[in-house]
Amino acid sequence: MPTDATAPAPFRAILCHFDSYSAALNFACWPERRLLWPSPLPECAALGPVSLPRDGEDARQAMARALGLPDSELVWAPDYDQGLRTPEGEIRVHLLRSTAFEPPTEALEAAGGAFKPISALRGYPPVELALVREVFNLIVGGAGHRA
Repeated sequence: MPTDATAPAPFRAILCHFDSYSAALNFACWPERRLLWPSPLPECAALGPVSLPRDGEDARQAMARALGLPDSELVWAPDYDQGLRTPEGEIRVHLLRSTAFEPPTEALEAAGGAFKPISALRGYPPVELALVREVFNLIVGGAGHRA
């Protein structure tokens, strides 16, 4: 990622699709057994507060472009507020939701990914599982857990 003052802040994004009729919440799973886009996390990433800007619009636009999704079918969820700390610096994690009636399965598969429910994510990195648990709490539970 660029490091000059005009470069966007480091970010990762979680993509999900929620079917309100069936209450099915599915998460994008990317190559290299990861849940965060666009790249894997450093091994030592840990959950924690970050001072990076919260605006996820750049992440939303980048993912829409990468997957070829219409702008109207992908939204940034500003109420999801998560960050990671690494020795190299902070990473902001954004939640992006597909608002299409059906999940964009073909677009995700073309990028090497697949949608899976939280129950099928056993074995993914623990820090990433903690992040998607917060998404589950936010969307299905109505409010994210804050310790």
